[in-house]
Amino acid sequence: MDQFERGTLPNECFHHREHVRVAFLYLSLYPALEAIQLFSRALQRFATAHGKPQLYHETITWALMFLIRERMARSENQPTWDEFSRSNADLLAWENRPLSRYYREETLASELARAVFIFPDKLIQP
Repeated sequence: MDQFERGTLPNECFHHREHVRVAFLYLSLYPALEAIQLFSRALQRFATAHGKPQLYHETITWALMFLIRERMARSENQPTWDEFSRSNADLLAWENRPLSRYYREETLASELARAVFIFPDKLIQP
């Protein structure tokens, strides 16, 4: 987390699973809204430090943070990362598109969704 915040973590060591892990750490340490704010700022700094500020996507970042927080809250006790990762594998594999249940592809591909948080726009089927 320290390397991430300082922007010294090599970019090739920070894939989707690591994004989720760091988000989980922020949500373990701070109230949800503060964690989202701190993580978002750190993620923007990280992307900029690696010459890719255009990669930050606010809707994806915030939506995943809310999903992680909800899953943490559904646990009987505060889960450890190992417990959380074992029981939430669907959030860890980007290929599974964990947000596709909530968002249309064209919404997530939009510049507006990249710049600001957009509420889910897809009906959830039970």
